[in-house]
Amino acid sequence: MTRPALTPDFLRRRNALWQRLRESEPGGPDFEQVLAELSALIGWDRSRILAGLGLDEDGSDSQSLGQKLG
Repeated sequence: MTRPALTPDFLRRRNALWQRLRESEPGGPDFEQVLAELSALIGWDRSRILAGLGLDEDGSDSQSLGQKLG
């Protein structure tokens, strides 16, 4: 896969999509649409993007049990 050019426009678009994901409800329609856009833009799969947000595939918090009980 070819890495996209890191132009200012690309970086602004990428950062805006990450921000929208952080502000959206996991699993909601906006979240899914933005996740798909970001995936297409940066070439990451869904699992990798969710991990970047600290979420599991089901959209739940991915902290370990030890951290939750902690």
